[in-house]
Parts: sequence; structure tokens; C-alpha cells
Amino acid sequence: MSEALVHAALAEASAALAALRADAAAAGSIAQAGALIAAALRAGGRAFSCGNGGSMCDAMHFAEELTGRFRDDRPGYAAIAIADAGHLSCVANDYGYEQVFARYLQAHGRAGDVLLAISTSGTSRNIVAAAREARARAMTVIALTGRPGAELSLHADLTICTPGGRYADRVQELHIKVIHILIELVEHHLAGSGGSGSGGRAAPAAGA
Repeated sequence: MSEALVHAALAEASAALAALRADAAAAGSIAQAGALIAAALRAGGRAFSCGNGGSMCDAMHFAEELTGRFRDDRPGYAAIAIADAGHLSCVANDYGYEQVFARYLQAHGRAGDVLLAISTSGTSRNIVAAAREARARAMTVIALTGRPGAELSLHADLTICTPGGRYADRVQELHIKVIHILIELVEHHLAGSGGSGSGGRAAPAAGA
């Protein structure tokens, strides 16, 4: 019985990935999003990310792969996940949890920055509020969701919607795949340019 459950879960995950591979619109949106993030970083902007629960973990993963490294050595890129516990608890206590991400962007967001707003449902109130605040500050908003036509898309410049099915876990599995592709795209676009925060110096070649 347990082995059957394992195979069923893997088959369901495989079907979700196959659906994403067959979704030409999603592929186009992913490619465009990678170019937008790279353009913001190249111009000296920053990439912010936010999400709730597992999506916050994805937001943190996105940021650390940019500030740290993904596959190859290169300069660190300016990326920030809105995940500071002090800020989140302070704002939730004083203004309500709906404002935790928007308030951070009110303090730190600038025109030319980009926000990756992650919500499997596309309806999380605090993520929608963050997208609205980012747009008000002339930031580019990229929504990563799992439900087409959700409210978050109304406040985004670009939406990536993964066809994960009716459960959030399958959506999140596709989201981490999308995030890895976005990082790979950013590295591809910024290769040799020095990127943000590098002082214009490209990373030395391997073995140099």
C-alpha cells in the first residue's frame, strides 16, 4: 500500500510537470520574467520576493540563490526575501498580517526594483497588498500562482501560472522548478555584465 502511494504521488507530480512543459503561455511568461528580473538587476535595482508558509520558503530560496550562488561562480545579485521575523511580527501586531509585506516595500521598495509575489491560490491578501504597493512605487511585479485569473494577476505586470492541479503541494513543486529556471535565466542574461553589486567586474573564469 505504501509503495503504491509513492508511485501515485510521483505519477501525479510527473503529470503536473508535463502539463507545465506543454503550456506555451507559461513558458513564455517564465522567459519574460527572467529577462525582467535581469534587467532590473543590471540597472542597479533589487529583486524582492514574498510568500506565505511554503511560499515564503520558496521566496527565501529565490533570494539566497541570487545573493549566493546557483551553479557557477559569479557576483552576488541584489535580492531580498521579505522574511525578517522582527518586521513581520511588529507589523502584524500593529497593522494586521495583511500589511506585513506591503509595509516592508513601503520602507525599502524603489522605482526600478522588481517583486516576485508568490501565492499558490493567487488570492492571499497580504501578497495582493504587496503587489499593489509595489506597483504604486513603480516596481515591476511578477506573480507566481497556481490558479488562472486570480486577483493577484490584476496587480501584476506579468503572471506565471503553473498547472499543478487542485492541491497546493503540487503547485509548489512546480513553483520551485520555475524559480530555478528564473535564476538560470538571470545568470544567462547577466553573464559577463558584472550584474548588480559587483562594481562592474565579472567573476573570474574557472581556473583563472
